[in-house]
Amino acid sequence: MTKTADPAEYIQPLYINGLNGRMLRAPATKNTSREILLVYGHHALLERWWGLVENLQEFGKVTMPDLPGFGGMDSFYKIGRVPTLDNYADYLAAFIKMRYRNRRVTLVGVSFGFLVITRMLQRYPELSGRVDMVVSIVGFMHRDDFLFPPRTRRLYSIATRFFSAAPIAFIIRYGALNKFVIKSLYVRLPMGKRRFIAMTADDFANMMDFEVLLWQCNDVRTHWRTTSEFLGIDNCREQIALPVWHVASKADHYFDNFIVEQHMRVVYADYHKSIMNSPAHTPSILGDKKELAVMIPPALRRALRANKSR
Repeated sequence: MTKTADPAEYIQPLYINGLNGRMLRAPATKNTSREILLVYGHHALLERWWGLVENLQEFGKVTMPDLPGFGGMDSFYKIGRVPTLDNYADYLAAFIKMRYRNRRVTLVGVSFGFLVITRMLQRYPELSGRVDMVVSIVGFMHRDDFLFPPRTRRLYSIATRFFSAAPIAFIIRYGALNKFVIKSLYVRLPMGKRRFIAMTADDFANMMDFEVLLWQCNDVRTHWRTTSEFLGIDNCREQIALPVWHVASKADHYFDNFIVEQHMRVVYADYHKSIMNSPAHTPSILGDKKELAVMIPPALRRALRANKSR
């Protein structure tokens, strides 16, 4: 499946805190003053989420910045820092202060991106007054949200921390992350089998090309270091005086939606839930506007229309 529009005209350079990356700025398609800040998740690239941006444009101007170490942006390691959740929270707060100043903003986080938003609001509660809505799209809060058994999760956390060591990450990047290896692995892993069900040969080839691009443009050390951290995360220690609108996947293969809800209710002042009809954690990475429309279910669309930005 191909995208119906070219996001390139909306992408511009981003330089912040000594790091170079990119930022997508898309205008609203309807008459609204809402400003939407979209924070993508793991395995990321601005172009991957263009279909979601096209859907969000109906409700406001959409800004989506790269995160350090993702989407081809410089990693925190370049400036002598480690890609911890706290450092991502500080980065996001700096971006909001730089980009929005005194304007109000709607925060939309996809998976790991929502984890960053939550930690940012916990570390910078003064910014809560400038936020009109917080939206989680398949976001999570706590290590117990994962469907993996605790022992398996701990083993994954240890292994991914090992993979984030500089020499190991270098070997992975230049010895394993090529098209042949990625294609060979994906068709054998359960995750790949779910994605490739009923996929045509052309779509499979396009998927492989895009997967190679994603793996190669994201910093390997950052990928594994952040994975290790969120496999052991507890983001439920400080409350946030804002409600959250959460979109859960009907067939999420990573998270227990019931437990995610309990943890969100601990932190956020109120909780609203919608279900998206997706066969996995998120729709296809090749999804266009029509396919990614499921990420904004009808109840959330109504909320975005009713909750006007001031």
